[in-house]
Amino acid sequence: MMGEKPARKPRPTLMDVARKAGVSRATASLVVRKSPLVGAETRASVEAAMAEIGYVYNLGAAGMRAARSRTIGVIIPNLSNPFFGVLLAGIDQVVDGAGLATFIAHSAESAAKQDGFVTRMREHGVDGLIVCPAAGTGPNFVERLTDWGMPVVEALRTVGRGAVDYVGMDQSGGMDGAVARLVELSHSRIGFVTANLDHSAHDERLAAFRTATQRHGVKAAIEIEIDPTHGEAMALARRMAGTANAPTAWICHNDVIGLGMHRGFSDCGLMPGREVSLIGFDNVAETDLVRPGLASVATEPIEIGVLAAQLLLRRIETPEAAMEIRRVPSHFVERGSVGSRVE
Repeated sequence: MMGEKPARKPRPTLMDVARKAGVSRATASLVVRKSPLVGAETRASVEAAMAEIGYVYNLGAAGMRAARSRTIGVIIPNLSNPFFGVLLAGIDQVVDGAGLATFIAHSAESAAKQDGFVTRMREHGVDGLIVCPAAGTGPNFVERLTDWGMPVVEALRTVGRGAVDYVGMDQSGGMDGAVARLVELSHSRIGFVTANLDHSAHDERLAAFRTATQRHGVKAAIEIEIDPTHGEAMALARRMAGTANAPTAWICHNDVIGLGMHRGFSDCGLMPGREVSLIGFDNVAETDLVRPGLASVATEPIEIGVLAAQLLLRRIETPEAAMEIRRVPSHFVERGSVGSRVE
């Protein structure tokens, strides 16, 4: 009939895309939402199908259906430690690639402050949380999050003990390598400087030191606890420099302590690697900037961050998925701060 408008062609649907690409609707949905859980070949096939049939993702409608903010929260305990900056970079690599934004909060090792951040992040409607629990955090912290239905992943430290997804490190390999090298260099008195913080990573690292020194027959394994700051570590090194029968080699809970002791010993005329041996933990970039370089145990924070973000996106997409516990191996990195025993 003259003047009659032609029938409007139906708008292509996500199911049309899935059929065209030969995948499930769920897989096609992951691709259009830029999930990192889809392989490159599948992603390319789905995107080609979208282009061919003219599919356009309706972000507004999808947001209404899913009631998501496309944001996640990340709570870390210590911004002054470079380790956590690298951890955040790993998280951002995945989250930004998936088209989400990140709210970052610094608990400063305060469980109360951490609780306040969780409340505010819930108010802002974050889709999930990555948390490195503050020292002293109780198991009820994770219980509350799961009761609320909040997708959550613990990173580096755990209080949930398997109740939620967790990514940490296997500290035993790196610690054993560090102790083995010191014993090979004839050190029989080895000190471990631990941090006076109550969390699982502290306990695991101390246990790894005890196991390694027993395994390698260290005659004297000395443990000293301090606040994990450069200043406290410098003060400890200065005290030990004038102490008879002090350890001839030291392993530190982290590189913050290790770098502080490096400066303290150097100020007293004890050159790390000559008069005393010194090893840090985490292998942050700064360990290679001092001279001699600070030997350390590499714990791969960027990989931990990547895995934590991947697990959180998986948990958001598939709330009923089985819990996962992932541990990244550690290894000893030798630098000039270790040398043969000098009496």
